[in-house]
Amino acid sequence: MLTKESALVRSEADRKTEAELIRLAEEIDAVEGYRAPHATFMARMAETLGAELGLRGSDLTALKFAALAHDLGERVMGRDYLGRNSELTWEERLDLWRHPILGEQAAAQRGLSRQAQLLIRWHHEWWNGSGYPDALAGEAIPLGARIVRVVDTYSALLNDRTWRFSPARSDEANPEEIAQQIIADYAGIEFDPRVVRAFLDLLNRTTRSNE
Repeated sequence: MLTKESALVRSEADRKTEAELIRLAEEIDAVEGYRAPHATFMARMAETLGAELGLRGSDLTALKFAALAHDLGERVMGRDYLGRNSELTWEERLDLWRHPILGEQAAAQRGLSRQAQLLIRWHHEWWNGSGYPDALAGEAIPLGARIVRVVDTYSALLNDRTWRFSPARSDEANPEEIAQQIIADYAGIEFDPRVVRAFLDLLNRTTRSNE
């Protein structure tokens, strides 16, 4: 899915940064308890979707780097509950809400651009203003952060992160169809409706091309 080669033209420094972030993403996935690659998968989706929505050059590079490093803060925190396959307590959720700010700080220490740092800080903001850490809403949230919000959730759903959502499902249910329906249901609430439409259309086109 979404295996199209990157259209970005990167400098040697960008290629080195990307390689470092990919190695780091694998480490973060292990901290979070993902059974399949998460950050690299969503970075490919984010880059493709960002290009579909008109991002180019440094904006697209910042998006991909932020997607790879979006959960740096969770690596800094290193909490045991991140890999637990059960609901989080209220105290654990409050603790987890710190991770975008810690991620922003860790990204700065690693020399990522200010744009990438802010996408990491704001990747848990909701379209309706109910997100964290700054309760941004609508187009006050940068497009890159809105894209990361959608693809992060989609990838988490495919990895069955039960503390994130607990949709009704049967053994015969298609996980991708369930994930897409949840994304559609939360358009205008958690997700930018325009990003959701573009994302679902991209998934449908990719599915048809693979049939």
